[in-house]
Amino acid sequence: MALTPQNNEAFIREVDEELRREQMSNIGKRYGLWIIVAVLVVLAAFGGWTWWNHHQNTLAGEQGEQLAIALDDIQQGRVAQASDIVGKLTSSDKDAVRATALLTQADMLLSKNDTKGAAAAFAKVAADETLAQPFRDMALVRQTAVEYDSLQPQQVIDRLRGLADKGSPWLGSAGEMVAVAYLRQNKLQQAGQTFGLIAQSDGVPDSIRARAVQMAGSLGVDAAPAAPTVAAQ
Repeated sequence: MALTPQNNEAFIREVDEELRREQMSNIGKRYGLWIIVAVLVVLAAFGGWTWWNHHQNTLAGEQGEQLAIALDDIQQGRVAQASDIVGKLTSSDKDAVRATALLTQADMLLSKNDTKGAAAAFAKVAADETLAQPFRDMALVRQTAVEYDSLQPQQVIDRLRGLADKGSPWLGSAGEMVAVAYLRQNKLQQAGQTFGLIAQSDGVPDSIRARAVQMAGSLGVDAAPAAPTVAAQ
């Protein structure tokens, strides 16, 4: 059943609370592994450089090892020690090292509830045109999540429009923020369609898909998975 004007405000509040809980409680779980994988990719790339660039390769490999040590320190609770290493690597001339260090630094700031500092670190990565697009897209999604409460709905929509489309690896997180922004604008049709797109897209985390199915249904969009058909005997 579609939402009525009377319960629309309560629904938006419920969605906001669920979205904030999802984004803020799973920072390490959802992105920590991604950062570690990025470090491994960095190390692998460094290891494949040719002999004539040996000095630069050695330097880059050392930086990658420092990042790996810093991530291990964070997991072991030695945050102060890791912070010093990560801070130095944020000015690395190796793009992947710099991006990974900035993303790690942003998460460390966020763990201290320094949302302003974290948002600035994410924004620095998102705006750096020398970095690979996956780094920039990830940073933009994270920046928007951190700044979400201070942004106008249209700002969220404009910022994440390209990342909330079908086929985007960020559809789940970006799409959910865009859908809630539509709700805040009382654009229920657009919100329902966005939730429906999330619900019917492969690759979206199960928790987000399940929530999107429920929310799309509340907005009058049938996004439930089709029941499997049984072959006739």
